[in-house]
Amino acid sequence: MIKNIILDFGDIFINLDKAATAKAIEPYGFKQLTPGLDSLFKDYEKGSVSSKEFLSTVSTHFPSATQTELINAWNAILLDFPIHRLEFVEQLASDNAYRLFLLSNTNDIHIEFVKQQMGMENYNRFKNAFEVFYLSYEMGMRKPDTEIFQFVLDQNNLKASETLFVDDTKENTDAAASLGIVSWNLQVGEEDITQLKSRL
Repeated sequence: MIKNIILDFGDIFINLDKAATAKAIEPYGFKQLTPGLDSLFKDYEKGSVSSKEFLSTVSTHFPSATQTELINAWNAILLDFPIHRLEFVEQLASDNAYRLFLLSNTNDIHIEFVKQQMGMENYNRFKNAFEVFYLSYEMGMRKPDTEIFQFVLDQNNLKASETLFVDDTKENTDAAASLGIVSWNLQVGEEDITQLKSRL
């Protein structure tokens, strides 16, 4: 019996265009994701480099781009947050049938942009729907590393078998499932988080 639900953020609640950042940075010389950039992006998601260090390092790869252009390109992935999903999670929280947790791989620049885009009132409405709002850059861990899932289980005394994890990335749901967490790899464009109750 499911008692706890851990939810991802991107493409579960907020819509993403995962190719947009690469496209936006192409005019400044981006051709492909190098191991160095991939490592930097993951370190930034873990909060092990600051936004200042992150932008400074990225600008050495794309010297013709201004800092504003780099930030705009970085945020290009973030689209809209449909109000029906916000209302859905608020209703789920008010039903009080499950303990709700957010677990997102994200970073400081993206969260600041989301706050501006949503407005603080809606952002706080969303945040307040969850018992704990876990953001990777504040935790020093990121999905799909199993340590992040184990941390959430341990911190909140959750049983894996009583916990459902929802994420659009199979690598992440596979990692959670390896710990015994019930997982739903939501198919973007075919399924929606508002169909959650049919999965319980």
